Amino acid sequence: MTVFLLIFAVAAGFYMAWNIGANDCANAMGTVVGSGSVSLRKAIILAAIFEFAGAFLVGSSVADTIKGNIVPVESFASIQLFSLGMLAALLAASLWLNVATAMGQPVSTTHAIIGAVVGFAVLANGPGCVRWSQMGGIAASWVISPVVGALLAYLAYACVRRFVLNSRHPVFMARRAVPVAAGLVIFIMTMSVVFRGLPKLRLDMSLPQALLTSAAVAFVAGGAIWLNVRANRRHVLLKHRYAVIESWFGRLQLVTACYMAFAHGANDVANAIGPLAGAIEGLHKGTLTAKAPIPPWLLALGGLGIVMGLATYGYKVIESIGKRITEITPTRGFSAELGTATTVLVCSKLGLPISTTFVIVGAVMGVGMARGFAALDLRVIRKIFASWLVTIPISAVLSAILFQLLRVIAGR
Repeated sequence: MTVFLLIFAVAAGFYMAWNIGANDCANAMGTVVGSGSVSLRKAIILAAIFEFAGAFLVGSSVADTIKGNIVPVESFASIQLFSLGMLAALLAASLWLNVATAMGQPVSTTHAIIGAVVGFAVLANGPGCVRWSQMGGIAASWVISPVVGALLAYLAYACVRRFVLNSRHPVFMARRAVPVAAGLVIFIMTMSVVFRGLPKLRLDMSLPQALLTSAAVAFVAGGAIWLNVRANRRHVLLKHRYAVIESWFGRLQLVTACYMAFAHGANDVANAIGPLAGAIEGLHKGTLTAKAPIPPWLLALGGLGIVMGLATYGYKVIESIGKRITEITPTRGFSAELGTATTVLVCSKLGLPISTTFVIVGAVMGVGMARGFAALDLRVIRKIFASWLVTIPISAVLSAILFQLLRVIAGR
């Protein structure tokens, strides 16, 4: 029975990773496809490369067995029940993600696994074992993350429109703005890595060191792009000026999208293999720990699952984020991704529980609101919000049902 459960656990972890790829990878590639900067096929290839590289090369070697620390591990008296619960949580979260993806709804994989853990924990130990204060912080993120993402994206696009697109000499202003925008993007990307960023790199820089390093890298990158723009000061026909400007921002948007895919693979692979590592540890070693070591083969399994999910089913949510909420152009897509990357960086460093899915959806709404509410498809937005609200309760109920079923099968 133990061998069967181990095989079943690995399959469930792979299924969860597949669903993360199918639903969550749109966070990185939704706007770049919606803006037309790259085709869906090329976006999937790029995302596959960067998602797998992030998951395998710099994915955390240690993951929380119970995501979010909302349930203390010591509350589980039986190792077998804990392992069965982890299996139930993986399956429940995966099933809900699969349903949401089929409907084209972007939802939080983190919230799905948290809801699933709450479901089986309450059934096993009662509601008193859940740290409900942690759940309050998660609920607050439903409001904080999309609002902050929307505000920053709104401001970014308003600046682009005011100082570049609506200026008297848009191409001239774009030649000035693009190096600055590129430097800002590089600064945010570098900060997210060097300041308590990707754990496997172990770059333990202080905040002043990280700021100086990021500023230096951004200055060099922005300067290089400025020199490139100056070296290519060809005359642009009046009727082509906006197409040229959009193409410049489209290249920046692609860089940001690839970075977000890399960071997503590094951080969110733990949503699939963290609970899996906990289940394997309980079944194989007979021990319970708050954090479980993750061997390289599990990182590879998670990365492969994410890539396959993106390649086979990711197009549905990519289209929802990139095309259905509002019309996306490269300048709007760049503004949305800049707002998302900034929000995720700041909130994660402050320890605030946020969802990248919530942030990117809010950011896309923000660039839409910069053009007026008529630019938003409110029917699509209502459906997305509804799917957010039901993610935790549905995952919890599914997990409780599956947990009870697994207990009957295992004779526990």
